[in-house]
Amino acid sequence: MRGGPPGSLASMAGENERAKNRGATAKRLIGEFKPFGSSLGFVGLLVILSALSQAAAPWLVGRAIDENISKFDPNGLLLRMLELLAVYVVGMLVGRQQIAVVGTISQKLLAGLRLRLFSSLQKLPLGYFDKRPIGDLMSRVTNDTDTLSQFFGQGITQLFGSFFGLIGILIAMLTLNVPLALVSYLVIPAMLLTTSFFASRARIAFRKTRETVGDVTADIQQEIGGARESQAFNRSQANINRFRTRNAANRDANVQAVGLTSAFSPAIEFLSTVATALVIGYGGYLVLNNQLTVGLLAAFLLYVQQFFRPVQLLSSIYTQAQSALAGAERIYAILDETPEPADVPDARVLARLEGRVEFDQVVFGYDAARPVLNNISFTVEPGQTVALVGTTGAGKTTVVNLVPRFYDVTSGTIRIDGHDVRSLTRASLRAEMAMVLQEPFLFSGTILENIRYGKLEATQAEVESAAKTASAHDFIRALPNGYDTPIGEGGGGLSQGQRQLIAFARAVLANPKLLILDEATANIDTRTEALIQTALESLLKTRTSIVIAHRLSTIQHADKIIVLEQGKILESGTHNELLEKNGKYAELHARQFRVAKPSITAAVTA
Repeated sequence: MRGGPPGSLASMAGENERAKNRGATAKRLIGEFKPFGSSLGFVGLLVILSALSQAAAPWLVGRAIDENISKFDPNGLLLRMLELLAVYVVGMLVGRQQIAVVGTISQKLLAGLRLRLFSSLQKLPLGYFDKRPIGDLMSRVTNDTDTLSQFFGQGITQLFGSFFGLIGILIAMLTLNVPLALVSYLVIPAMLLTTSFFASRARIAFRKTRETVGDVTADIQQEIGGARESQAFNRSQANINRFRTRNAANRDANVQAVGLTSAFSPAIEFLSTVATALVIGYGGYLVLNNQLTVGLLAAFLLYVQQFFRPVQLLSSIYTQAQSALAGAERIYAILDETPEPADVPDARVLARLEGRVEFDQVVFGYDAARPVLNNISFTVEPGQTVALVGTTGAGKTTVVNLVPRFYDVTSGTIRIDGHDVRSLTRASLRAEMAMVLQEPFLFSGTILENIRYGKLEATQAEVESAAKTASAHDFIRALPNGYDTPIGEGGGGLSQGQRQLIAFARAVLANPKLLILDEATANIDTRTEALIQTALESLLKTRTSIVIAHRLSTIQHADKIIVLEQGKILESGTHNELLEKNGKYAELHARQFRVAKPSITAAVTA
């Protein structure tokens, strides 16, 4: 496994601390609706109309009983029923329009939030991704935004209607009879305490569900990506057992969360029954004493049912609300991450790269307390090829990652054509470079699109020319659809060597002034390596190149070879000079070639 920065428990702990303030998260989420002020004003008008229709219906029923049914007035009763029908039709039409408008607002908001989330991920420094499972980040972009989509699409509409409907009912009850209204309100404190009791516990439970589903997604992503290694090392059953544990943790977290919300609805139902009993008892007493009509009592009973209907409805969307807030916490944790530092205000645009690279007393550590590079100094002149060799963990990859500013030095200076790289814009600096890694990443799409990745305007002829230079043209033409052959993420369907050749062609097409090869020929077979070696020699002659190689045979003609040991330069020189020194390079060279011969003999003997 290649060396890299260690995970940061402190960073993730800080993220968890930010996630704990659920009230701040809710306030921030509500603030997302600010750009839709005019549309929300229209929604507010619709909500008020809906609330009025809800409040009017029981009042009309009470009037029908007292003024029409009790007085045997069929014509008046028919008119009252038509009025009631009109109220319900208006309520239905208003509710439909309300759902449509809120749904449109919600989807626009989510699309913008998802775009901001993706943009933030693109702007974060590489160190952020070194410390977090990709699967967990995928879960935040997909699963967590989906929970917001469900809540905004359904829950928000219901919450708006329920809140204003509740206010309308309270006002209507007070208008009809103040004493009876106050009696029915006796259960409100108990209702608020019950809601608070369940809410405080549900917050913790639903935060746990979002965390555990992130673990499950991360595990799935990792095991699918490592399926070959899993089978090669006979780890399938062990991986199943580990996934079973994480899946069970997610199941248990969801069961606990659902258990809390399922208990909330019966509790509210019980309070609704108590309130109904109070209204019947006290209202009946008032009717018997001629202080209240039967129609008003019937209207009150309908109002009490409507009063608790929004609260009961809350129990059905409570799961969505808590899950959405937990998902929002995880999304905002990414949005609040510090992006890659911006270019300095007076950053220069590197218009034309000559290719001189200078490391001057460079010190760097992924963790400031543990430097990986210590006082590294060397110079690469324009057109030169410098090779970096050393044992695993010596700091070779870290050196090449500092040149395009994937990370910035802790101290010291890296200069390109005499300019401190920190004084240049990243875009112009990276535009003059190309990297070919040991394990190149190919994107879903066609081979043509992958080669064009660094130069989107390239013609078909330019792509084919680059592929020929990289010795990839022949095998591409042999594929069923040639350059239009689709490949999966990571280059599924192609051999490791073929993927590497496509990466070479991509670098050739970009035509960089500075080329970085990070063990780029390590996964190419001997025959393929021989095919591209001549092309590479021609390519490297006109470019400054920094090459990392474990195969010492591939860098014997480099202008300079630098041997790294524990983050320090141990020795440097040409291939012959270093062999004559009989130092670390000579030891590595002798060990590499001695290892190969006995292995062949042992294989023949076996």
